[in-house]
Amino acid sequence: MDEGASVVLVHGNPETEAVWDPLLTELGRDDVVRLSPPGFGAPIQPGFGATVTEYRDWLIGELEAFDRPVDLVGHDWGGGHVVNVAMARPDLLRSWASDTVGLFDPGYVWHDLARTWQTPGEGEESVARLLGGTAEQRAERMAGRGMDRRVAEPLAAGQNEEMGRAILALYRSAAQPVMAELGRNLEAAAERPGLSILATGTSFWAPKRSAAAPPRGRGPHRGAGGVGPLVDGARPGEGAAALHAFWSLL
Repeated sequence: MDEGASVVLVHGNPETEAVWDPLLTELGRDDVVRLSPPGFGAPIQPGFGATVTEYRDWLIGELEAFDRPVDLVGHDWGGGHVVNVAMARPDLLRSWASDTVGLFDPGYVWHDLARTWQTPGEGEESVARLLGGTAEQRAERMAGRGMDRRVAEPLAAGQNEEMGRAILALYRSAAQPVMAELGRNLEAAAERPGLSILATGTSFWAPKRSAAAPPRGRGPHRGAGGVGPLVDGARPGEGAAALHAFWSLL
């Protein structure tokens, strides 16, 4: 690990660090570290239950190894972990950015697929379909949904049964009202400058009534709409531009 790195990226589900490749090219920086959550490109250690709070504590432990506060960036569930850390340990951060702040809105309703994963039996069947087949077949399915094959192939190679177990444990630990209760502390994240990406083209992470905006507090807090998710392979320049614009304010 480069303890002098200033940008730390955390990905989500069902991903590995390969999902960041297009964004990294656009960022054009050499001080970036990618952290893979256990089960999502990194092994699950004995005793790790893959719950929301355990992922928060895992990320806190990783960040404590750096020699200075970092600019922490998260996508999908990685964005959820980022916000949880911003609420619990802002001292570890210079800034944070997430494209899933809406998870913490009191009006957030889990999307249909998440609710399936939260249902015993149905969840196991769904995850088996998602991660089933050969790596080539999984890559082909992701490419069919628009993902660049150069990203889909290494990502598919990292998808396995351990990831499937982590998916089920994580989503079941986050069934409402868990996220709403965590969101009651959202203003604590305002201790450090924050950026909320409102990703167009997806409704997975936005609450039904409105998109959660960054909490107002110390330093700049911005909402960026009209861009793709941070790992949008088709439009990686938009996410990179939003991050550069935000970081320029710090």
